[in-house]
Amino acid sequence: MLVCFGLSWPISIAKALRTRRVEGKSPLFMVVICVGYLSGILHKLLFSLDWVIVLYAINLLMVAMDLFLYYRYLSRK
Repeated sequence: MLVCFGLSWPISIAKALRTRRVEGKSPLFMVVICVGYLSGILHKLLFSLDWVIVLYAINLLMVAMDLFLYYRYLSRK
């Protein structure tokens, strides 16, 4: 699930960089996803440290980048 879901974020980031348009994106959804990944990272750090934490961290960085691009290009509407 993490791999498949993680593949969608680079596509979204590339589209935002290419078109500089962010219509249809939900910043609230992206924040909720970031909170979920942060929760997953915290759980892995506290209870079951393993390599999956790397996937959580990579996905968190990609969602945070997409959220950053949302606010960066929001004013260009």
